[in-house]
Amino acid sequence: MMSRTGAPQPPRRTRHQARDAMAVMVFSATASVGLTVVLILLMRAGR
Repeated sequence: MMSRTGAPQPPRRTRHQARDAMAVMVFSATASVGLTVVLILLMRAGR
């Protein structure tokens, strides 16, 4: 992996990759729950 200056960087550590993966999973879960709540509220409002 190269930085903006062109100097090589060491490979990312596993914990950094795990933290990024966890952030993506949390975002995905939050977005799914939020969308579900909005759809449920819209369905109830339509009754």
